[in-house]
Amino acid sequence: MPHGLTAVDGFEIHDPAFRRLVLPNAPLLTLGEGLAWLEGPVWLADADCLLVSDLPNDRILRWSESGGISTFRQPAGFPNGHARDREGRLLGCSHQHRCVTRTEPDGTITVLAERHGGRRLNSPNDIVCRSDGTIWFTDPIYGISTDYEGGKGVPELPPALYRLDPRSGELRVMADDFTGPNGLCFSPDERRLYVAESGAQFDPDSARHIRVFDVAEDGSGLSGERVFHTVLPGFADGMRCDEEGNLWSSAGDGVHCISPGGELLGRIKVPCTVSNLAFGGRNRSRLFICASHSLLAIYTNARGAVRP
Repeated sequence: MPHGLTAVDGFEIHDPAFRRLVLPNAPLLTLGEGLAWLEGPVWLADADCLLVSDLPNDRILRWSESGGISTFRQPAGFPNGHARDREGRLLGCSHQHRCVTRTEPDGTITVLAERHGGRRLNSPNDIVCRSDGTIWFTDPIYGISTDYEGGKGVPELPPALYRLDPRSGELRVMADDFTGPNGLCFSPDERRLYVAESGAQFDPDSARHIRVFDVAEDGSGLSGERVFHTVLPGFADGMRCDEEGNLWSSAGDGVHCISPGGELLGRIKVPCTVSNLAFGGRNRSRLFICASHSLLAIYTNARGAVRP
């Protein structure tokens, strides 16, 4: 075992700070199995449930403590990432329709973005909403590279990170030097934006790391881009911050917890690839984990961040 690494059932402690963020008596529970590939988890506190995409099966699932897993929407446009806007409406990324959507209170679906400069988006992947109401999303080509996640298509735009102002409809490219922009997450104070660079889909040797940007105070621009952390094994996909600013990232062997300084604090060990995760449940302290074909959950001693 490497020097400084301590093994605890279910965890690897790389820094003593991780010990107070996890609970040795809280088991990793399986909430659902036999699913195709899970993505896009989002907690709905007002409904006391989790929504999650079963992407290749073209459906959004709903999980609750009392009802277990049920179908929320099918067909669903081969959905990937989800978030909620400042009014609590569901935002979603559709691979099949190559767009970003919003579900209105009456259940109708509004397309918020599907083109930039007259050309179709590729396959919007992950999405977050800033406190000013702007919507940020990544647009790699993963979802149109195979038929498994929505259908093969021809890319019309380079992979990019976008910012959408839903009030004006303005869609801006914030960064277009990615190979495969994937999960993204604001720090609790919104001064940083973390974006996973997951590389080329069929090239394991392409660059794969988490990038971080400094966000302008008014949210209008990014600067100071740098490599924040490289997740190994595998690579980062979805990620979330806790209220202390630690970044919890998916990985090839579970969930990695990374300090605001970019140091690995520890791992929640999972025997398969983790694609995405979300805090929710009581006090936002339960971590829901999309683990390949299973939905898992574990209580932590951390609380998911609530931005201003």
